[in-house]
Amino acid sequence: MMHRSLGGLGQAGGALLLLSTLSAAAAAQRATGAKQAATPASTRAQQAPKFEVDLMWPKPMPNRWILGSATGLAVDSRDHVWVVNLTDSFTARTETGANANPPIGECCFPSPNVLEYDASGVLVGNWGGPGQGYDWPETNHGLGIDPEGNVWIGGSGGADSRILKFSRDGKFIAQFGKGPTLAAAPAAGRGTDTAYTGFSTGRAAGAGGGGRGGRGGRGGGRASTPALPANSQSTESFGGPAAFSFDADAKEVFVADGYRNHRVAVLDMTTGAVKRFWGAYGNKPDDADTAKYTPGGTPAKQFGAPVLCATLSNDGMVYVCDTQNDRIQVFKKDGSFVKEKVIAPKTLGMGSVWSIAFSRDPQQKYMYVADGMNMRVHILDRQSLEELTSFGDGGRQPGQFYAVHSVATDSKGNLYTTETYEGKRVQKFNYKGVAATTAANKGVLWPARAKP
Repeated sequence: MMHRSLGGLGQAGGALLLLSTLSAAAAAQRATGAKQAATPASTRAQQAPKFEVDLMWPKPMPNRWILGSATGLAVDSRDHVWVVNLTDSFTARTETGANANPPIGECCFPSPNVLEYDASGVLVGNWGGPGQGYDWPETNHGLGIDPEGNVWIGGSGGADSRILKFSRDGKFIAQFGKGPTLAAAPAAGRGTDTAYTGFSTGRAAGAGGGGRGGRGGRGGGRASTPALPANSQSTESFGGPAAFSFDADAKEVFVADGYRNHRVAVLDMTTGAVKRFWGAYGNKPDDADTAKYTPGGTPAKQFGAPVLCATLSNDGMVYVCDTQNDRIQVFKKDGSFVKEKVIAPKTLGMGSVWSIAFSRDPQQKYMYVADGMNMRVHILDRQSLEELTSFGDGGRQPGQFYAVHSVATDSKGNLYTTETYEGKRVQKFNYKGVAATTAANKGVLWPARAKP
């Protein structure tokens, strides 16, 4: 069509028309480029993973068990989902009446501390709590599955200074770290109602079902052990170990340590010996340097407390959750600092970076960040740390969050979350591929068929 039109106009006329067309096209291209340059990154189309909340996952638990404040999450090689929760995080008068003495209602009982769900959401395993030969944490926190399928559990209580290792059916294997050797001022007790600060301060006196679970109400039972001071230089004990990731080739465990300490500690996977540790920017951790986070202020030279994750990627980078400083810091495995990223920088309170997981493609292109303070999950490009979008909002309905604490992915790319404090829930978000999005926050990810 173009050649015939030019021929009808003659050589000169055709040349003028062609020049005019090219000029108009160039002008249009410049205008488009200028418009794109002026458009904020948050409104440009970005390729990002899509999810839908699974309304039917998990299945109901037996024995009238209910989940407490969830403080750890992992997915094993069989795509079984593991959750650790606080069995003493309930209010007896409203949640665990059947567990009262005498019972004040037919329901409910605290679930055991450690729960194992299969891929369909059926509870297939449960165990946890004090036992022979080990010291169960005051406040169990963090759960990791090592390459051999063993379960590692930490603790965030005021005197929790050990790490426990079990087989997946709950048989005790090892305990790493020395226990308390000095008495300090008693830790402040938690209130008796639901509006408490921080995580649980006491452990359950047995975590089985049928009424053998937690103590029922907050603040009941034995008093918590006096709190210990931070000691980030120790190679013999830990200061509130909060999360774990594993290097199978080096047989090392990366520990977010944690609730009192201000460091990442690297352990021998077999002996539990501390091989090395570091603080923010790869510096020597300094427990006395506790500068309070100020939005827009000078970045803290040390990790705040808690340090909630130290997540190892396939290419050997360690991503650390410096929670109350609203930042992710990235390191090589030897502790060399690489870069950092601030997430939701105006966030105060408990901070915006609670847990990190990666997409399951070989390159782990995407990173998911649980933000319990803002009740959402951020999706980042892992290499650039650019935020692509986020999802979730505060609330009790499926796809909403109340203090989303942990994130993990399975082999199919599905995403799992747990909620602590009064959230007391585990959710599954089905992976739906990658698509373009311009939304800074995609809101509640209900299935399309469920929308009105």
